[in-house]
Amino acid sequence: MTASPHSPNSSFRRLRGQHSPAEFAAMVRRAAREIGETVSCDARYIGRVESGEIRCPNYAYERVFLQMFPGRTLADLGFSPREAVRGRGAQRALPTPPAFTHLVRRSKESDVLRRAFMTGGSATVAAATLSLTLLGDARRLPSRAGEAEAAAVEDAVRQIRLLDDRHGADALYRRAAQPLKTAYALLDAGATRQSTEDRLHAGAGELAVSVGWLAHDSGRFEDARSHYSEALATARVSGNAALEAHAFSNMAFLARDRGRHRESVRAAQAGRRAARSLGSPRLLALLALREAGGWAGLGDRRACEESLARAHADFARGASAADPEWMSFFGEAELESLESRCWAALGEHARAARHARRAADLQDPHFARNVALYTAELADDLARAGAPDEAAWAGGRVLDLLAEVRSTRIRSMLAGTARTLVPHQRSPRVGAFLTRHAEV
Repeated sequence: MTASPHSPNSSFRRLRGQHSPAEFAAMVRRAAREIGETVSCDARYIGRVESGEIRCPNYAYERVFLQMFPGRTLADLGFSPREAVRGRGAQRALPTPPAFTHLVRRSKESDVLRRAFMTGGSATVAAATLSLTLLGDARRLPSRAGEAEAAAVEDAVRQIRLLDDRHGADALYRRAAQPLKTAYALLDAGATRQSTEDRLHAGAGELAVSVGWLAHDSGRFEDARSHYSEALATARVSGNAALEAHAFSNMAFLARDRGRHRESVRAAQAGRRAARSLGSPRLLALLALREAGGWAGLGDRRACEESLARAHADFARGASAADPEWMSFFGEAELESLESRCWAALGEHARAARHARRAADLQDPHFARNVALYTAELADDLARAGAPDEAAWAGGRVLDLLAEVRSTRIRSMLAGTARTLVPHQRSPRVGAFLTRHAEV
């Protein structure tokens, strides 16, 4: 069938089968990499296709979909002919405000920049992050924000998440400040309609969380706390429970990393209260894991195990259409990693290592930062569990990954592992790792 703006794309939905939108989006990204394409597919994009909002994919997605489903045409996948979509779209198109004509130009540039980021070195890292300035200069805003501006804010969030998943936060944080400033300037300017204003509140809040995460992962904890608080305030002003739960989740994570374990527990519990009405068991599972991490930091094993049990029960309920877009990272690998951190905090490093190993094995390679993180956790757990040679091997793997991932948090973890391994430096494998780590 051919989807219209008013009818769902049931053909595409059938092809997704039993996979959740986030899982299917990961499959799309993997297929893209296999043919040299770079697409920022996520659960929201899959939802837009299945709802009929996207009637025909762009050329990059077309190549990926035809690769995934050989022998089928776009019509078989439920899409309309390109010329038909563009013809009608041109008739309905509204003029672009002069101050935002750069949005169109830069959105075309962003695909090129992302491709360069994926294939190049440190020089292209700086160049690619220029795509995060697609929101432009806050002094050149229209008097009232419209759909184009709301879409630009949402796209900035996706770009940050895509680049962070692949390369870590260190190269991105400073570049992300301008889009955030502009997003809040748009909120201050007001919107042409209430639905647009709601999108701007949600987009600006999610952008604040994303920029806060970049600060968090690059070791700028006070900046991270400020951005998370800004997101929480935006959520409460707009009555957005999903954004409130997201902000509390990250605040709980930050509090744990700063050793404020009681604060971590309280933030996670507040996040679960906000999330109860959203219909997302996976979100409740993540927040239960955040709470478990806080209890582990406090040394309360019983409370930690109770929170872990809730997390596993909620996770087992499966993915849901209500799962937030930002949770595309949260699968079995992340669950294993967060449980690993709990056992490590409780001093059970051999048990923690088993979970960390499963996390690294299960992780989609697209999330290169997380692969590096889970492997760093594994190295530290092995070192503390009395397996120095295995720890040195895992540490060497992290050093390989750090050639493309820039994360202060991961480097700090690896430095701690190196210190733990110093008494074992006579081992050839440990000695080689310590020498290489010192050089890096």
